[in-house]
Amino acid sequence: MSASSHKSNFIWRIMRSLNQRMIPNFQRGFGPTRMVLLLTTFGRKSGLPRVTPLQFEEIDGAYYVGSARGPIADWFQNLVTNPKVEVEINGKHYDAYAEAISDTAQIADFFEIRLKRHPIMIGSLMRLEGLPLRFNREDLERFASRKALAIIRPEQIG
Repeated sequence: MSASSHKSNFIWRIMRSLNQRMIPNFQRGFGPTRMVLLLTTFGRKSGLPRVTPLQFEEIDGAYYVGSARGPIADWFQNLVTNPKVEVEINGKHYDAYAEAISDTAQIADFFEIRLKRHPIMIGSLMRLEGLPLRFNREDLERFASRKALAIIRPEQIG
């Protein structure tokens, strides 16, 4: 394993631990609840519920969540195996279905929306992950090719 890969895995383990600690806060309405939803997927091997806090964008009544780790993220692999998920946003619970998106152009479109809505925060995060300061559509699609996207469509309010 390369030093870079080892460092990346270490960072993701820390993030996973922090996310698990933040879930109760999000459930009580603390934190950036306008930008973060709680996604419950079901383990692809265990079938057990797995809750993950994720940044989202609401677009035409659906919730879009991107995977910074791309298609290898556990939550993403879980929803590919079982697209029936649960979502909690601002204390409201939804049963939903998730659609995994791997089309680079669609993922780049999502990033364009995120950049328009949150230029400083999202721009900074994307630059930390390698997007050039001045980028064009080709750069954005190259960046998007390492990511994954899920569109979550609620069934009903619960």
